[in-house]
Amino acid sequence: MLYSGHKLELPSEATMKRNATNGSNGGQLMTLREVAGYLGLHVMTVYKLTREGRIPSAKVGGQWRFKRDVLDEWLEGQMRKRSIAKA
Repeated sequence: MLYSGHKLELPSEATMKRNATNGSNGGQLMTLREVAGYLGLHVMTVYKLTREGRIPSAKVGGQWRFKRDVLDEWLEGQMRKRSIAKA
């Protein structure tokens, strides 16, 4: 991919998958597919939840993007809600 005469290096899909599972992705953006793998859900399930506004996300250039640290906080909040409801 060329940008202003310079080659723009993008991470490989394998690198993005590795980052999504080993914690080195931090606050970086994740794709729908990466989030599905991270949460252990089907891609269409994540897409549906995202469309419904049930997962924190942003649409960038027509594609959904997620921040891992925001997802972690959201997930912890969901778990807390469930434990409070059961108590």
